[in-house]
Amino acid sequence: MSKADEIFISMCKDILENGTSTEGQKVRPHWPDGASAYTIKKFGVVNRYDLSKEFPALTLRKTGIKSCTDEILWIWQRKSNNIHDLKPHIWDEWADETGSIGKAYGYQMGVKYHYAEGDMDQVDRVLYDLKHNPFSRRIMTNMYVMSDLSEMHLYPCAYSMTFNVTEKPGHDKLILNAILNQRSNDVLAANSWNVMQYAVLMHMIAQVCDMEVGELVHVIADAHIYDRHVPLIKELISRTPYPAPIFHLNPDIHDFYEFTADDVSLENYVTGPQIKDIPIAV
Repeated sequence: MSKADEIFISMCKDILENGTSTEGQKVRPHWPDGASAYTIKKFGVVNRYDLSKEFPALTLRKTGIKSCTDEILWIWQRKSNNIHDLKPHIWDEWADETGSIGKAYGYQMGVKYHYAEGDMDQVDRVLYDLKHNPFSRRIMTNMYVMSDLSEMHLYPCAYSMTFNVTEKPGHDKLILNAILNQRSNDVLAANSWNVMQYAVLMHMIAQVCDMEVGELVHVIADAHIYDRHVPLIKELISRTPYPAPIFHLNPDIHDFYEFTADDVSLENYVTGPQIKDIPIAV
């Protein structure tokens, strides 16, 4: 099985067997029929993916790599907060009549700040530092901006990336590692999606900075399985996993702003059947 499958199965079993139920508590999310959406949750889940060994694609069911790549580019490259700039419809429930989700996600990545080197947004600052000062301990982004929370239609779930560069004996290039911090993660609907899209992002940034990929460490404050997802999760983790696929990224792209979703692909991506019509709590 792929390492991503192994990690996912272990995490789900731990949540189901040792998690805390929020049933009967005051909760914000609800189902489309108006019923409260309860979860079983675990605090402080930490999953490590060595991207130098394999790409962390779940094989228990398919995750669309081009769709999740389009969303990460929507945030990090196009720096948009409008669903009309995004092909997947995952944000439709939170958009207003203009398509805006407020001052969230891509909006925050496009805000320019003043530095000694000039005015840069968070993405350009990361790219600059990785190229000019790779051993800095300050290479990070943050979308959870307190002053703007009241103008966000949904608080960011995956909100921060911290990049850290290391060396490996026998390697000519530096190694790019990162920590993805996530305050909340819907394990069935979003976990594999988030892991894959941030793995793609790391491959893209490593390539344009002439580095190799290393570890992606995914830190989740609240990893949860919704009440109506429990039987779906139990069936999913009972499936037979497959080997990890091979990830391909267009090697001709050396400018982060030239990447498109068509520049990524997976070879030999064999998976179990898709789970259709997953209920989403809002």
